[in-house]
Amino acid sequence: MSSRLFSPISLSEIELRNRIIVAPMCQYSAVDGNATDWHLMHLGQFAVSGVGLILIEATGVSEEGRISPGCLGLWSDENQAALSRVVTFCQDYGNAKMGIQLAHAGRKASTDLPWLGGAPIPASDPRGWQTLAPSAAPYSDAFDMPLALDEAGMQKIVDDFIAATKRADAIGFDVIELHMAHGYLLHQFLSPLSNQRNDEFGGALDGRMRFPLQVFNAVRAAWPQHKALGVRISATDWVDSSSWDVNEASQFTAALKAAGADFIDVSSGGNSPDQQIDVGPGYQTGFAATIKRETGLPTMAVGQITEPSQAEAILRSDQADMIALARGMLYNPRWAWHAAEALNAEAAYAPQYMRTNRALRGLPIPGNPPTPQK
Repeated sequence: MSSRLFSPISLSEIELRNRIIVAPMCQYSAVDGNATDWHLMHLGQFAVSGVGLILIEATGVSEEGRISPGCLGLWSDENQAALSRVVTFCQDYGNAKMGIQLAHAGRKASTDLPWLGGAPIPASDPRGWQTLAPSAAPYSDAFDMPLALDEAGMQKIVDDFIAATKRADAIGFDVIELHMAHGYLLHQFLSPLSNQRNDEFGGALDGRMRFPLQVFNAVRAAWPQHKALGVRISATDWVDSSSWDVNEASQFTAALKAAGADFIDVSSGGNSPDQQIDVGPGYQTGFAATIKRETGLPTMAVGQITEPSQAEAILRSDQADMIALARGMLYNPRWAWHAAEALNAEAAYAPQYMRTNRALRGLPIPGNPPTPQK
């Protein structure tokens, strides 16, 4: 029986050679939003390792939309040129499709690098900035009070997403994933824990969904129809019955599908320090299964999926359509090769690496190395 994990899948008109997705992983290694040699190495290794799609880390649509001063951005010509260099390298030497996660961190922005403690940086610090949110309610007592967005501020964010979308298209990305998870701005609008507005953008679910859907619709209009557009959501806040949950997440996903979404990437948590997460192997897969069953939208499962047989079982039991790996890929960038061996399937590899001490299953990546430009 052929492997489901190594079967192709189409998102809009973008065909992935297999269903192994490199999940977005913040590297906190950009300079003024610009990709560096670290990104070239980090993403380049995945491009030649046989995966179907690489989703680049959360990329701020504005300076104030970054999580930290070290996060990628796509608001300037300089940002675009630096990221284009990385994407061109991956496309020249690899054969994975390239995607980007566009994001705005909202009230969880202006934090330090994780290895420097990750603490909030106050706006009074030269390295920090004023954060924004649906309501004037900080993530925790350690954070500055965010500025509640007014109509002009919300319109600027929509415009920033549109501008970043056009830059992503010019760079040559195949896929955009909008970050509406992990307690960042668009998740903050969705959850009653962080959205305390009493206007048309708050209150009941229809109101809380309004601005995220407005952003989605603006990006969908600016992004070529043949390219894939999806969303990462948190399926639950992991707090209590009055918070964002999988039922509301399913309703929101149905609205995204009606608006033209091509896939949903199902994660969880991140919007409250009071969250109580029941962590374990595949702990978020049940959420993906529920949302897939309720909406029929192609679904990515992510979260402590580490073994090829585990990934294959998730797909064969129809809990999800794709498998996104993050920490597992950091630990083993050649995960796809080893999965192909375990599942008697084939994955592409760089011809430069064909002399390994294992029998690689598949064919060398065509066009690698590229023909030198005269």
